[in-house]
Amino acid sequence: MTFEETYLNDNILDALYDMHFEEMTPIQEKCIPEILDERDLIGIAQTGTGKTAAYLLPILSMLDDGGYPKDAVNCIVMAPTRELAQQIDQAMQGFGYYLDGISSVAVYGGNDGSRFDVETRGLKMGADVVIATPGRLLSHIRMGHLDLSRLSFFVLDEADRMLDMGFSDDILSIAKQLPKEHQTIMFSATMPGKIQQLARTLLTDPVEVKIAVSKPAEKIQQSAYVCYEPQKLGIIRSLFKAGELERVIIFSGKKDKVKDITRELKHMNINCAAMHSDLSQAERDDVMYRFKAGQVSVLVATDIVARGIDIDDILMVINYDVPHDAEDYVHRIGRTARAQRDGIAITLVSEQDMRYFADIERFLERDILKNPLPDGLGDGPEYKPSAPRPHHKSSRGRGGRSRSGKGRNGGKGRNGGKGRNGGKGHTSS
Repeated sequence: MTFEETYLNDNILDALYDMHFEEMTPIQEKCIPEILDERDLIGIAQTGTGKTAAYLLPILSMLDDGGYPKDAVNCIVMAPTRELAQQIDQAMQGFGYYLDGISSVAVYGGNDGSRFDVETRGLKMGADVVIATPGRLLSHIRMGHLDLSRLSFFVLDEADRMLDMGFSDDILSIAKQLPKEHQTIMFSATMPGKIQQLARTLLTDPVEVKIAVSKPAEKIQQSAYVCYEPQKLGIIRSLFKAGELERVIIFSGKKDKVKDITRELKHMNINCAAMHSDLSQAERDDVMYRFKAGQVSVLVATDIVARGIDIDDILMVINYDVPHDAEDYVHRIGRTARAQRDGIAITLVSEQDMRYFADIERFLERDILKNPLPDGLGDGPEYKPSAPRPHHKSSRGRGGRSRSGKGRNGGKGRNGGKGRNGGKGHTSS
């Protein structure tokens, strides 16, 4: 389906043609019409599926069509990290190229005082679209820098990651500032119970759109060690003694374990650095810069870097613990075997994590190779996958209001003189 077949307005379509975007991705095809019909929506989709365009394009189109206050914040887009907020802001600049009357401001932490002043001025002037991390936005709200009482669109991007990072209370505090009548759009890569609860709290009769998670690349060599928890550091030591490993990410779900692993690797004189929520934004930026530049060989991280960070030369991913969601496992190991390269993914499976690892194997529809434990560590537990846990599917809501008079005829001619080359492409912002 092409963007031309939707009723996105002419200015949005002009920008898309200039950017050589014509064919929609599946998440865009399913979400854009529903959002244009003013439905609350929850979209379940991975990073890289085009979800940013799936919500930005219809919102910008509606704002450009008019009928919204010029002296108010009309849309809030919330993202868990500064990096994602910056990516959304860049997409906003491209999609909004021909929208002369639509203003935006990006609001996120980790900046100096001058940046905060720029944000404050933009908010007080009534930016149409505010792209923000939860903590920074709440700071501005508490200082009286913006009024959300006339907001029309409230977007939560990577909502599951925001909850994992402890932003639940901030999100609810911000939501209390919103008017009763507004449209809420939520995107998440996974749908655990806490996301379902948040959706029930914030959304009204939402449409649910789910795009199946892609299986890991075939080039990833996946294996596991079934072990007791105290044996894990011994396995890590053995892996790094076996050879000079570089371009490695070690994931753990807990920041305390990240610190323990980093401390152990440093005792082995491994060039490593930690990435977790106790670090300031400036410290996280520095760690990520040094890792991308090759100044750090091994990155030990919580899931804060599992998504949305483009690093193409990762050779190995080690899961120090098993993600409790199969889709999180795919996100983690998806950091390797990119750009046509081979990759290795190793997972350390303790007794309490066997059930979750069995879920991953069922999701992948394959048994993952179980490696023998290194010499000197003794025997590990027997691998006993339990029965699958039930998965509850939410029914997809239907219906909704049409935007009378806003429809477009398929193939309608565009205004000339924009210098389009007619190329095809997908938006994957």
